[in-house]
Amino acid sequence: MSYCVNPTCPDPKNSASVQTCQACGSQLLLRDRFRPMKPIAQGGFGATFLAIEEKLPGKPPCVIKQLRPSSTTPYILKMARELFAREAETLGKIGNHPQIPRLLDYFEDNNQFYLVQEYVSGFTLQQEVKKNGVYSETGVRQFLSEIMPLLQYIHEQQVIHRDLKPANLIRRSQDARLVLIDFGAVKNQFSQVTTSQSEQSSLTAYAIGTPGFAPPEQMTMRPVYASDIYAVGVTCIYLLTAKIPKDLEYNPTTGDMMWEHLVDISDHLTNVLKKMLEVTVRHRYQVAQDVLKALDMEPYLDSLAQGLLSKPSGSASTQNNSNSGIDSINYRTYALTKNIIHAV
Repeated sequence: MSYCVNPTCPDPKNSASVQTCQACGSQLLLRDRFRPMKPIAQGGFGATFLAIEEKLPGKPPCVIKQLRPSSTTPYILKMARELFAREAETLGKIGNHPQIPRLLDYFEDNNQFYLVQEYVSGFTLQQEVKKNGVYSETGVRQFLSEIMPLLQYIHEQQVIHRDLKPANLIRRSQDARLVLIDFGAVKNQFSQVTTSQSEQSSLTAYAIGTPGFAPPEQMTMRPVYASDIYAVGVTCIYLLTAKIPKDLEYNPTTGDMMWEHLVDISDHLTNVLKKMLEVTVRHRYQVAQDVLKALDMEPYLDSLAQGLLSKPSGSASTQNNSNSGIDSINYRTYALTKNIIHAV
């Protein structure tokens, strides 16, 4: 099947053999390479489609993100273009990291803007928890051992992701590795000093992240690297409880999330998560390496990174069929640190 990406098309579904939409006449093949197959998601600023690249052998799948602002007024359109361009620039800047989808193309066509990325097959952590149930302490430590080195790499490139959450982390099916997606809300820390205040306001007002996962300073449009660490902490609480932030209670005096009574984990991990979730930035871990150090994983960082390059034994589909499968992902990596995971 081919799918027309014209936002006003009355009947976007077409057969795979046609070149133009039978309902509106739009070209179906973008850039003479990419054929959209079906929609994946739609938000206020755009839509995402699963597509194939017809010019390559095997017609490999890819993902097309289309700029689709909620308004076409010049101000909104300019802001949306800048956000979209920023995502493409950031994906190019952070390079070909194995846990970040590769940027394949970025272009404008008929006043529409498109970003094409590598397709990542697998389940998001949100889907994984809904399917398999909550993580154990071992599973959460495993998660942190995978995500914190990636976060450290992103921050070293002077980039703040700003939308870390279970729905933006995919467990890639072919090797069971975590892949971080959706850099549409990123903030380039380096460019902040060269951008005027009015531009900052227009850009950040519509890209502040997901309420509950974003800490207070980010919601007031002052994100820092530690903001991503807070979001990882909230993600850990979701993995342990299957509850999203709006379903949790908060201390009315301090604003702290109240979650300790819902989990059965060691005091050690509890204290680490509490510091990740500090409402006040200066009390929170400042860099990703601090979290690994607190978990006693820092001396094993190189070994962890190398272990993540290896495909775990057994198929990903088999591992995802139960909670024990989640905990066994990259077991060889975890074996490197079993002597320090004393609280499990």
